[in-house]
Amino acid sequence: MGLYLDSSDSLTLYKKIRDSKWYIDKTEILSELIDRIGTTENYICVTRPRRFGKTVAANMIAAYFSQNLDSKAIFDGSKISENPNYDKFINSYHVISIDFSKIDDMCQNYDQYISTIKDILVNDLYNAFPEVQFREGSSVVEDLRKIFDCTGTQFVFVLDEWDAVFHMSFIGEEDRARYLLFLRNLLKDQAYVALAYMTGILPIAKYSSGSELNMFLEYTMALEERFSKYFGFLQNEVDELYRRYLKLESNPRIALEDLGKWYDGYHTFAGDRVYNPRSVVVALTNNNLGNYWTSAGPYDEIFYYIKNNVNGVKDDLARMITGDKVRCEAKEYAATSMNLKTRDEILSAMVVYGFLSYADGFVMIPNQELMGQFADILEKEESLGYVHRLALESEKVLEAILITE
Repeated sequence: MGLYLDSSDSLTLYKKIRDSKWYIDKTEILSELIDRIGTTENYICVTRPRRFGKTVAANMIAAYFSQNLDSKAIFDGSKISENPNYDKFINSYHVISIDFSKIDDMCQNYDQYISTIKDILVNDLYNAFPEVQFREGSSVVEDLRKIFDCTGTQFVFVLDEWDAVFHMSFIGEEDRARYLLFLRNLLKDQAYVALAYMTGILPIAKYSSGSELNMFLEYTMALEERFSKYFGFLQNEVDELYRRYLKLESNPRIALEDLGKWYDGYHTFAGDRVYNPRSVVVALTNNNLGNYWTSAGPYDEIFYYIKNNVNGVKDDLARMITGDKVRCEAKEYAATSMNLKTRDEILSAMVVYGFLSYADGFVMIPNQELMGQFADILEKEESLGYVHRLALESEKVLEAILITE
């Protein structure tokens, strides 16, 4: 086992989730991945906002497939164990699992960043396949092809936070192009790839010119239904968690409907309600409602466009603060503030990062937790005074309505 190849980290981290009192079985996603192996649809990219369970799923997938791990004890009895191919595929592949958001604190440029990743992976491969004669100075791709040619070994790739590099301060435009080329060479049309599963916030289409990573099928929260139920909590899952909460908490202070007000508001493409899983778990753990969705994305970048009222976005936000929804043509590819040009792109980027929710052609602030996040930002930013005053007036109107009721 290595740091990237068949790492025991994935099993250890997933087991912690599996043993949690708030665990929800999402292992059915493995059945869908099993069906993709050996097909031309074996490149999958799932994009979701932060804290929506992407890394939990990535660790689960790596723990299930990795052949140097013994994970039957944690998967036996789960939903995936009912699959007729369960025993055939569990612990059946070498897994290369990389979290691209993890970076050494001494890293100062892209070359250091990507070289560290390559060096670790090469070292893992050399240790795992001592019988293969590797060429001195060879590349990672060449080494993987050599392993396949000599042993017939195929790999499952689990690449978490693929887009983290695009938000690193030392990354420039040329670096982004080199990174996409690295991923393309590593994965595209390679016989050693049994399955490539990739996660991130930003859809690939934003950065790929149309050919680098076009082998991936993308599944986003707003526009693709498949895989939606595996990220975030659905209503029936929140109901189940709430029943556990009532059994475990001697003095419960949270009502089920309050969880909906605070953490619901997202939707699958099919219209199913989706809760922010991180916030629900923390609220039930703390027996208290609050703003728990931290590190939600690059506030400073996105809110530049609100502050400067680009294409009237400040006015749209003012409407949403009152609880209204705003018509928007979803453009999920527009997920980086550097190149946002139109109103729809700006609002769509806020959907991608989870600040807004999207349904039936409209965007809106999804819940009370996000209302609180917006209120904090408005209060701190003087240039948003108009919107802040409107938010305060909206609170007064809401309070008056509640009193009269």
